[in-house]
Amino acid sequence: REMTMSGEFNIRREVELQATPEEVWEAVATGPGNAAWLFPGPDLEGREGATDGMGTTVTSWDPPNRFAVRTEGEGDWFNALEFVIEGREGGTTLLRYAHSGIFVDDWDNQYDAVSQHTDFYLHTLGQYVRHFAGRTATYVGDVPGGVEGPPASAQPDAYARLRDALGLDGEVAEGDAVRLTPEGLDPLNGVVDYLRPNFLGIRTDDALYRFFVRSAFGGPVGVVAHVFTDGVDVEATKQVWKDWLNRVYA
Repeated sequence: REMTMSGEFNIRREVELQATPEEVWEAVATGPGNAAWLFPGPDLEGREGATDGMGTTVTSWDPPNRFAVRTEGEGDWFNALEFVIEGREGGTTLLRYAHSGIFVDDWDNQYDAVSQHTDFYLHTLGQYVRHFAGRTATYVGDVPGGVEGPPASAQPDAYARLRDALGLDGEVAEGDAVRLTPEGLDPLNGVVDYLRPNFLGIRTDDALYRFFVRSAFGGPVGVVAHVFTDGVDVEATKQVWKDWLNRVYA
């Protein structure tokens, strides 16, 4: 963790995934794959040098081994992602992930936010390829922040209020079976797959629910659902979660 004079950052992770290299490639290098664990990305043609016309270019396209993209903006600003995929014994895969770029201001806070979000996103990738591989996801949320709560959800007590509203007590731990009871929504039966100071992940039989408590980084709460069933009314579902967040943080 070291800031350069230009404000550049470099975040690297290695994660072992219960999936084949081909499955991991589909998840990280395609639009439908991204929607299942991250958020729908730019629609990029499958070749090196392809661009979305808005500053993002494919800098490496070598299926299923290496995928990289780079976005450039004004001045020296850039944002780059790289996925190096290595098959391992037993049908597993080692993913080497790198995210580099430039933070213009508030470097420490932005670094903490991106670093912690990275861990949550890569964990969600692992949940997707392990439990829902090959299934198409409907992404419920605005890109990239999810369904956002009101400004009041950026307060220090945001996480406690979220957990209370979901019906989670202080004893809950990762791996626990839970029944979420958000007012106005059908109860959700699932497992707590991620529980950290600013993040909560719940896996049900047909969806991954992600709660981002961004008050630590000066932002509102965000909710995302990756739903693996057909017939999801995205706009209606987003509105239900929006209304719920507005009630929780009224």
